[in-house]
Amino acid sequence: MSRQLLPVLLLLLLRASCPWGQEQGARSPSEEPPGEEIPKEDGILVLSRHTLGLALREHPALLVEFYAPWCGHCQALAPEYSKAAAVLAAESTVVTLAKVDGPAQRELAEEFGVTEYPTLKFFRNGNRTHPEEYTGPRDAEGIAEWLRRRVGPSATRLEDEAAAQALIGGRDLVVIGFFQDLQDKDVATFLALAQDALDMTFGLTDRPRLFQQFGLSKDTVVLFKKFDEGRADFPVDEELGLDLGDLSRFLVTHSMRLVTEFNSQTSAKIFAARILNHLLLFVNQTLAAHRELLAGFGEAAPRFRGQVLFVVVDVVADNEHVLQYFGLKAEAAPTLRLVNLETTKKYAPVDGGPVTAASITAFCHAVLNGQVKPYLLSQEIPPDWDQRPVKTLVSKNFEQVAFDETKNVFVKFYAPWCTHCKEMAPAWEALAEKYQDHEDIIIAELDATANELDAFAVHSFPTLKYFPAGPGRKVIEYKSTRDLETFSKFLDNGGMLPKEEPPEEPAAPFPEPPANSTMGSKEEL
Repeated sequence: MSRQLLPVLLLLLLRASCPWGQEQGARSPSEEPPGEEIPKEDGILVLSRHTLGLALREHPALLVEFYAPWCGHCQALAPEYSKAAAVLAAESTVVTLAKVDGPAQRELAEEFGVTEYPTLKFFRNGNRTHPEEYTGPRDAEGIAEWLRRRVGPSATRLEDEAAAQALIGGRDLVVIGFFQDLQDKDVATFLALAQDALDMTFGLTDRPRLFQQFGLSKDTVVLFKKFDEGRADFPVDEELGLDLGDLSRFLVTHSMRLVTEFNSQTSAKIFAARILNHLLLFVNQTLAAHRELLAGFGEAAPRFRGQVLFVVVDVVADNEHVLQYFGLKAEAAPTLRLVNLETTKKYAPVDGGPVTAASITAFCHAVLNGQVKPYLLSQEIPPDWDQRPVKTLVSKNFEQVAFDETKNVFVKFYAPWCTHCKEMAPAWEALAEKYQDHEDIIIAELDATANELDAFAVHSFPTLKYFPAGPGRKVIEYKSTRDLETFSKFLDNGGMLPKEEPPEEPAAPFPEPPANSTMGSKEEL
């Protein structure tokens, strides 16, 4: 073989051993260029598919927000996210915040299964395959605290009484785990819960002197609080050990005040308490006679701890939506209402007597024992309810109209604030006008936020139901396109559509979140 050909053959063999179209040492498109610096905006790393790998290698604790520039929730989160980065940097906490423009970096969004914005994922020690979903609040301090408890200890180890008293005295809610063996698996359960219970401060100890100081003889988790009874104990089961769910429920239940005033700061915690029965006392806090009722309300509360949550609603504060939900006017105060969050059934005292500790106790027992029937919200029947093409239904005339055996009745259940309902309103009006001369067809609507039905509950808006003529109280739910043409096909075919109709359009959830609520909300792709 010619000596001149040998180097050429060796080069060809070397190329043949490499992947298709690549020479030895070539960089794949997804790898970062050598020496590339990751850009920053407001203290946040701006990542792309080229730089994510570099960020994971350089930062052992990395929180990444996948966002979309058009997403309102992302825009609301942005300043809080930057504040959290600044707070953590000032503390020299070993954690870094970053962001990825999901629509622009679609490969990364697909790699990490991002389907909603914003989505936040926490990466530890460069592990790209198993990031942890961010589950914390969307405010700066909440983000910072969630991260602190992951890169540092989630509970403070207490060695003596001075340290314990300093921890207890420094916060409203302090949880201390007393464990005789800190290597026990129950300690791991305790620390796992401490990572996410951000509204409480956690400590733990194995010191016998501290057991003695706090009157304990076996492993116990103790909640110290600066209100109500001041302390609640959760003994660890000696055979079954510490159950995460049971401990979580105990802390949520006992961290709530016996009586909580409803406002924008407490509402989230009230609904997160996992207590299904809520007793509400509606009062006018500007009136001394109403304020005097609070003592009896608080006196009745302890015996229902964990079973009924006692809530005060000030009717002169910004609580009109609460009054509407119960069908009340401010003038009705003082009055009681009880609601079960699971069934949404509402109850009112039947006697209308004075609000005292005894009457409150009797009312709660009567509801819990099934001795009080729930009431349904209903508006009065408008005198002109059947004068327009679209008939107006309320609870009081719904049964008579919808289940009329001589009529085919098509009903829109709506909420006044629902954007989807507003968008379809012109098509619904046009449908009613088109069929107003058909004696056997009625097009109607019912405000489901002000009228409740025995027959069924409405959970999303708009909900469209068709009640065909004839016996049997039949109900057909309409789940197709909301336009005049498709509505007409549905009616003309007796409540059926030809096959291959377009898929169901989205419905607004019930209840729709307030406009300023961004915590935990996401926008879909």
